[in-house]
Amino acid sequence: MFFSMRPLLTTFATLCALVLAWAPHSQAQSSLVTDISSHLVSVTSDFTGTELLLFGAINIDDKDEGLNRGDVLVVVRGPEKDVIVRRKDRVAGIWINTEAVEFARVPSFYALASNRPVEEIAPPDVLNRLRIGPSRLHFRPVEPEQTSLPFEEAIVRQKSRANLYSDQETAVYFLGDTLFRTTIAIPANVPVGDYIAEFYLFKDGELLGAQSSPLFIKKSGLGRQIYDFAYAYPALYGIAAIIVALFAGWLASAISRKD
Repeated sequence: MFFSMRPLLTTFATLCALVLAWAPHSQAQSSLVTDISSHLVSVTSDFTGTELLLFGAINIDDKDEGLNRGDVLVVVRGPEKDVIVRRKDRVAGIWINTEAVEFARVPSFYALASNRPVEEIAPPDVLNRLRIGPSRLHFRPVEPEQTSLPFEEAIVRQKSRANLYSDQETAVYFLGDTLFRTTIAIPANVPVGDYIAEFYLFKDGELLGAQSSPLFIKKSGLGRQIYDFAYAYPALYGIAAIIVALFAGWLASAISRKD
């Protein structure tokens, strides 16, 4: 999926105007203004993935200025879902599920971008509190007494292999001293739902500002109609799927007999 450059240029021009408007008010508190190239991603039957452009401008207060112009972290989180992770062990020569842990509110998608390694931007306690990075998401087991760390790591590995979790695969680039941009890859297997893009402004390890923007990934076209029908009428959808499968099998058999 591709997007027109004209809206992006218009938005960048708006941001530049905002930066110029801030210039006479240099005593204002440090802050940032952000936006996304598109707040809606339509998933059609031929969807093969896309890239989102996330950009903005920072404003550093006089008292915060120094050699470091500031650091920007960008996080995109997907809808949270409950996940059950099972461990298989070999018992009497057969691999069976021996243990399972259920986690609540696991992000179905997570992507992180920054202008330099996050460990150099903020101290570990701040990164843990903000859940910056897949290894710091700290999934919550439904039964707190269960040992969950190996199962948490399994979730991160599995979703990373599916390209649903990415850790600083893209960088945040500064255009001058105030404007910044980055891109986040949205894979073809991305779950639909409500997403959120988070922007953080740090300076010398201190959080100076934060902002979030909504992002919606929705099915559209025939795929959306089938998706809505399946969730609204699951029994009828199941019956229709069986009928279609039987008809397809009969048609294939009839064609092969004629040959």
